[in-house]
Amino acid sequence: MGASEEPQRLDGGQSRCPRCGLLGDWVATLDHDWVLLEPDMRPLAHTVPADRRWIELSDGRVTVYGVCPPDQFQRCRIEHDLACPAQPLPDLWPWLTSLRTENARRVERQNGPEPRTCPEHWPDAG
Repeated sequence: MGASEEPQRLDGGQSRCPRCGLLGDWVATLDHDWVLLEPDMRPLAHTVPADRRWIELSDGRVTVYGVCPPDQFQRCRIEHDLACPAQPLPDLWPWLTSLRTENARRVERQNGPEPRTCPEHWPDAG
């Protein structure tokens, strides 16, 4: 590999959760498995229990990061199952409950009727 070449990243792409229908990121794990992670969600690692922190490695794989306490600026990923609005889970963390509530709203908007269009000419209010 030349000096200007980037290392190859392992990318499983995205797919829809079979329970809620929202997109998740398939990411390879250090253990040669795959995990569906919540997209665009990278909370501070110290806000997530050690056994739920997925840390991204330089080659794109992830691993559970159980170091306690983690660096205060370390970011992590979480499994989509923790944020899936169709998955019954206890209130593990207040921010996660908020995320699950927002994802439930996204599912409703995604599956809801098309938005109504405005008529070209509104009646004058005069």
